[in-house]
Amino acid sequence: MVHFWIEKKIVKRGFKGIAGVDEVGRGALFGPVLAAAVIFPPQLIMGRCPRPEWVKELKDSKLLTPLKRKTLAKHILSHALSLGIGLATNSEIDRHNIYWASLLAMKRAVEKMSLKPDFLLVDGFCLNGVNYPQIGLKQGDRKSTTIAAASIIAKVLRDEMMVKLDSIYEGYALSKNKGYGTREHFNALKEKGPTALHRMSFNLRQSKNVF
Repeated sequence: MVHFWIEKKIVKRGFKGIAGVDEVGRGALFGPVLAAAVIFPPQLIMGRCPRPEWVKELKDSKLLTPLKRKTLAKHILSHALSLGIGLATNSEIDRHNIYWASLLAMKRAVEKMSLKPDFLLVDGFCLNGVNYPQIGLKQGDRKSTTIAAASIIAKVLRDEMMVKLDSIYEGYALSKNKGYGTREHFNALKEKGPTALHRMSFNLRQSKNVF
């Protein structure tokens, strides 16, 4: 169960703008990796104001239904002090690697925030090249409420992107698989080949006979 215990400790140290940062799309075959950064008010973190019931429902986006994610995303957007979105393209993933690209997307999300943070809680590993104190938290989206909120925003936005791209890159069932390697997706790759947004550095061949 996620909670604010980490954020509370950081607020007690004098920090006010704690950004939870997470990304989605690392394992996809298609499209960018997308990241979000979210700052909640310190009053909400410390419980100095009544917490809305939806806060208790926040968790790792992968554990929520699409409808619940969308509902929670609306609540998060209406209560967040600041939000940032960043991505790394499939070309950047191919040029470097998915680990580097994921960190780059999260760094860009932080840079896009209108209200700059003074502390970062990052899912997984700390970010290079940022001038903020930070903690990299393994499975942070299952421990920190703020990171979980970022994971939900990132997941909802990337899924919406895949639905729109499905009408451009037809035949890959992107609205259904969101760019991940389902059997249907591999079959489309076998029949049609990769698009300009597929990650060529990934194993796009489910078997030796895909292409």
